Amino acid sequence: MTYMSTRFPDQYTVLPLTEIHFNSYTLLPIRYEHRIEIMNWRNEQLEILRQEKKLTPAEQDLYFNNAIRPLFEMEKPPNLLFSLLSNNHFTGYGGLVHINWSEMISEISFLNKTERAQNPETFKDDLFSFLKLIEQVAFNYLKLRLIHSYAYNLRPYLYDILEDAGYIRDRNKKIPLKPDTKMHEVIIHYKQNPNIQG
Repeated sequence: MTYMSTRFPDQYTVLPLTEIHFNSYTLLPIRYEHRIEIMNWRNEQLEILRQEKKLTPAEQDLYFNNAIRPLFEMEKPPNLLFSLLSNNHFTGYGGLVHINWSEMISEISFLNKTERAQNPETFKDDLFSFLKLIEQVAFNYLKLRLIHSYAYNLRPYLYDILEDAGYIRDRNKKIPLKPDTKMHEVIIHYKQNPNIQG
């Protein structure tokens, strides 16, 4: 079933907020109008993603209408995706993915504008701010117990940012990274909800 983009919602049923702020950054439920920019960033940064081929605008439209749109109405969606703005400019996107509602844990994902991702300083600003914002969603609103990252060992400065933000390195494992099938480390960092004891 395909949903009309004009009906694309701006608030998740499971989450009673439309936006949150940290310094000059704003996090809001993912916007339909950002889909083509997201597609371009993903196509430009394939090497760091679990994505095998470039996306087309038609595929992206279908994904937003048929996969993302229904998430807004679910009581326990598997993913919650957000647009990140810096000084009111669309800068990145990410969210809570593969949410395990029985265990109350989730993976976090993040991707920002390609030119900002290639600059260690702007990448640090964007990711650190995103982490502060997504933690508010995960810990304060959804009461998740733990969130974690899952990242290829391709951006060395990524791990310093996570650890500066209080994430703990968990374990390393080698997996094939397509399409070249070379082996790369996947490094996992996690943070527990500070409001939950035990």
